[in-house]
Amino acid sequence: MSDLVRTAVWGTGNVGRAAIRAVDAHPELELSAVIVSNPEKVGKDAGELAGVDPLGVPATDDADSVLGTVDAVVYAASGEIRPDEALADVVKAIRTGAVVVTPALYALYDPVSAPPELREPVADAIAEGGGSLFVSGIDPGWGNDILPVLASGLASTVEQIRCQEIFDYTTYDQQDSVRYIIGMGEPMEYEPPMVAPTIPTMVWGGQVRLIARALGVEVDEIRENVERRALDETVENAAMGTFEAGTQGALRFEVQGIVDGEPVIVVEHVTRIHPDCAPDWPTPPDGGDGAHRVVIEGRPRIEVTVEATDEGGNRAAGGNATAVGRIVNAIPWLRSADPGLYDALDVPLTPAVGKLKRKASA
Repeated sequence: MSDLVRTAVWGTGNVGRAAIRAVDAHPELELSAVIVSNPEKVGKDAGELAGVDPLGVPATDDADSVLGTVDAVVYAASGEIRPDEALADVVKAIRTGAVVVTPALYALYDPVSAPPELREPVADAIAEGGGSLFVSGIDPGWGNDILPVLASGLASTVEQIRCQEIFDYTTYDQQDSVRYIIGMGEPMEYEPPMVAPTIPTMVWGGQVRLIARALGVEVDEIRENVERRALDETVENAAMGTFEAGTQGALRFEVQGIVDGEPVIVVEHVTRIHPDCAPDWPTPPDGGDGAHRVVIEGRPRIEVTVEATDEGGNRAAGGNATAVGRIVNAIPWLRSADPGLYDALDVPLTPAVGKLKRKASA
């Protein structure tokens, strides 16, 4: 019998495509099923959906027929606009005894500070079925938890930790998220849901507290700061259409962990729909479409920048792929651990054991 971990990927969008590729490439995992919601994808080969050669795994929309037959589930369906449905799906999978990894449940990035109405159904499912859950991504995710915590170990003193996501969404083909959640192309009086009061704290505040916990400090409060800029000129986007002059073209916000009146742990986002908007705001060091950066003010001062690309050099796809790498690579560790609800301080960053390969010749 095979010792490979039978793994299902649930969802085949931007994250799911990368998840299929990551599971297939992992030497300890076996891609056993792909779950989709779009009827047009049912029956299609997983490789076709992921942009690789056929993998011999047809997609299905019958989640119930898959759950209970697999050891692990990569839940790659969106949780932004359907958080209740995403939680219900994840809980159902945990009840079957599966290890579940996902970026979809923002409030559970730090289970310690998650609201009871989210944490308790998961805890009940773990107790009932013996499964596990690890929630992580990139931002929120490793860019705001394990990376700054690891980098802080190189410092003698730390005055502030700043985690930045700096992205131009020109090539990010996700219309609903870019326009309606982030607000690009919407009138300046429109309030983007992502930065409505308390929402940034709900999404990123847990990671601020997680970093504080790792560093042995207690956050007194969390503050939010939001800035928006309008487009000076109309811009055309190949994937998402027209963004009119005078509508939102850039968004910048901070989620600040306050200690003794000072912002000592800061998560900052700088997002544009065109590189010419808000040129005075931070930009990626290499001038590219996007980067994740950790800046530790202290002695010594430390900057770590991660620029990832995938799917033809796309930075947004690269970010998704790193988020997927973090959770997929955690599956073997989670399978060997006791059932539970885990966070980034629990789950080690797993080296690429068995994945170092020579580049295939052309």
